[in-house]
Amino acid sequence: MAGRGSRLRPHTLTIPKPLIPIAGKPIVHRLVEDIAGVINQEIEEIAFIIHKDFGKQVEQDLIAIAEKLGSKGTIYYQNEALGTAHAIMCAKESMQGPLVVAYADTLFRAEFTLDTAADSVIWVKQVEDPSAFGVVQLNDKNQIVDFVEKPKDFVSDLAIIGIYYFKSGETLRSELQYLLDNNVVKGGEYQLTDALENMKQKGMLFVPGKVDEWMDCGNKNVTVETNSRMLGFLHNDGEHLIDYAVKQENSTIIPPCYIGEDVVLINATVGPNVSLGKGCHLMNTVIKNSLVQTHAHIKNANLDNAMIGNHASFDGDFTSISIGDYSVLE
Repeated sequence: MAGRGSRLRPHTLTIPKPLIPIAGKPIVHRLVEDIAGVINQEIEEIAFIIHKDFGKQVEQDLIAIAEKLGSKGTIYYQNEALGTAHAIMCAKESMQGPLVVAYADTLFRAEFTLDTAADSVIWVKQVEDPSAFGVVQLNDKNQIVDFVEKPKDFVSDLAIIGIYYFKSGETLRSELQYLLDNNVVKGGEYQLTDALENMKQKGMLFVPGKVDEWMDCGNKNVTVETNSRMLGFLHNDGEHLIDYAVKQENSTIIPPCYIGEDVVLINATVGPNVSLGKGCHLMNTVIKNSLVQTHAHIKNANLDNAMIGNHASFDGDFTSISIGDYSVLE
């Protein structure tokens, strides 16, 4: 998660993208919870690979996420964008035993059981247009026999979503070290897919883990859409998403919504598909399909497909807005 998240600016000018909240929890927190549900094993350690400029508060927040999940949190730094293989190797000291590698801007829903007998399991999702993705090709035994990046001709519709299980962290570390030692680069970067190909050529067994839903958090529009979809899933799961002490005056909440503590609603209609973080105040406002972080003040607004940062203030007629932390738009 060392990238700058430039496509999600201005929201990533103050915090890294994986700490943006989705339905009240940071993206990376939900991601680790979802991975834990699939592997159904105790997670001893969560290693976060970040940029050193993210700052101590971000590091403390990440450690806290790991501890909430009963794990040790460790921070590593990738300060140059030298590719996925290089990023993973920044955490080489933690690469022992079985491990999962995940890119922290992806969320998923899945019910498959992890095949721990395989050397590697690659999370995949069936997609309509595989030409935009890296895909895996399977044989009749449901084993992965090839990786194809953005195929022009159809070979498979199973897109790689960016989450991988490896039975041996030591083996993966050795294969990645080979790429670094021999300067195996594509486009100036060391790529995880080159290590996967080398492992496959050595006869290691790769199998797919098919997810039911794959949600992206790459830019403002898809992040708001992911928030809406996640709210729907959690609501259907029966999860309680609205703080019991929300203060309402002549207001209506249309589920699914996430509403944090100390939220005040006056002459407001909230929902469906809205997340309001802690301490938000809304007055004379209608809002739907939107993601609002903490302590925002919104009035005289009619919002749809909006994303509003922490401590922002908005008063106006705009509808589909994207304003970052501490912004004022009146």
